[in-house]
Amino acid sequence: MKLINNTKVEQTISQSSGIRKGLTKLVIPIFIETLLIMMLGAVDTIMLSQYSDESVAAVGVVNQIVSFAFLIFEVINIGTSVLCSQYLGAKLHKNMIQVVGVALLLNLVLGLLISAILHFGATTLLLWMGLRPELLQYGIGYMEIVGAFAFFQAISLTISASLRSADKAIYPMLVTVLVNIMNIIGNYALIFGKLGMPALGAEGAAISTAVARGASMVILFIILFRKHIPKFPLAYFRPFPWIELKNLLKIGLPSAGENISYSFSQVVITYMINILGNNALATRTYTMNIVMFVYLFAIAMAQGGAITIGHLVGQKKIRAAYLLGKYVMRLSILVTLILSCIWAASGHFIFSLLTDNPEIIQLGVTVMLIDIIVEVGRSVNIYATNALRSAGDVNFPFYVGLVVQWSVSVGVSYLLGIHWGWGLVGMWCSFLFDENIRAIIFVRRWNSLKWAKKGFVK
Repeated sequence: MKLINNTKVEQTISQSSGIRKGLTKLVIPIFIETLLIMMLGAVDTIMLSQYSDESVAAVGVVNQIVSFAFLIFEVINIGTSVLCSQYLGAKLHKNMIQVVGVALLLNLVLGLLISAILHFGATTLLLWMGLRPELLQYGIGYMEIVGAFAFFQAISLTISASLRSADKAIYPMLVTVLVNIMNIIGNYALIFGKLGMPALGAEGAAISTAVARGASMVILFIILFRKHIPKFPLAYFRPFPWIELKNLLKIGLPSAGENISYSFSQVVITYMINILGNNALATRTYTMNIVMFVYLFAIAMAQGGAITIGHLVGQKKIRAAYLLGKYVMRLSILVTLILSCIWAASGHFIFSLLTDNPEIIQLGVTVMLIDIIVEVGRSVNIYATNALRSAGDVNFPFYVGLVVQWSVSVGVSYLLGIHWGWGLVGMWCSFLFDENIRAIIFVRRWNSLKWAKKGFVK
């Protein structure tokens, strides 16, 4: 009896060690890729900060709109990641190929539609955001160019989601390295007029970003066919796999709905910050580009954990999925807390590198201190929403996000920031309440194991 028990313990320890090693192999390339994707946007901000604070403020508003539009692609991409992870765990390769094929088709159509809206509606959308005339000259040109090629990002995100779910995260990472190098060189040449190119300012940054995203899409397609799915047999799509489309939407609509709700709430908050003036708007843009490097590790851990949890759910290993989720959460909180404290302590130095405006520097330092607690809650929310979705519990994060984000993040932002006159500091306090209230709710949901019977592999 003891021998049997010891053997079971050894098997459990060995299995746990193997799962964590597999998680590490996923997280490292995802971490690097996510870092470089963030750098793609941050490089524009950093390099434009040497051009003018006005261009930074304008591009910050544009990126808020573009990021919101990109979340529409997540309707398909989140479903792609979850279904591919569970199907691969259950060794249902035909289903996985059907999911990727349907996802690519849908995001191509959506991408072209969004590109047209962003390009031709740039002026209207920025006027709706209340962008002042001195900022419009920077914002319109940037948005028309970046928006016109949004479909590049739609396709790239779908292919990346498919590769990651198959434990091939190294390839999207390598592509992103190349894209960032291209973007930095392009920005240097086109923003400031170097290497024989004209000085185009914000429009130059937009051209560089669009070209880099186009190159990314082409290279990812080549990798998809050579390393993951050599071909998409027509027999797999005759008749059309409506069940996979249904599953994609069943996962994607509520999952992306939560992201869209959050992003739209941020658009509304950006509108309120715009009321506070250019300095508050620029401070917010700088701060968001700084703190995103704080929660970078949490994003990588959550995405890697979600893929592994999806595999385990597909294999019906619920206990292992539960324990892995707890491990991911604890590690994410620890690393995020350490990084946020370091960033806050370095706030004055970092802001001084970005701007010489003393009001922006002082405001930014204050906001960074509050953000320490914001990031603790955010790290839990990033983990929990990804983990619950990967297990098939897609509706709960949407309902929680919809209620709490709008009542607390937006409502309290207006109350503290505008009505009571606390400005940007008051708004950051509302973010603190929002992130941590949702974190408590999600931890209770994971511990309840109510997600255990919601998988898509029957």
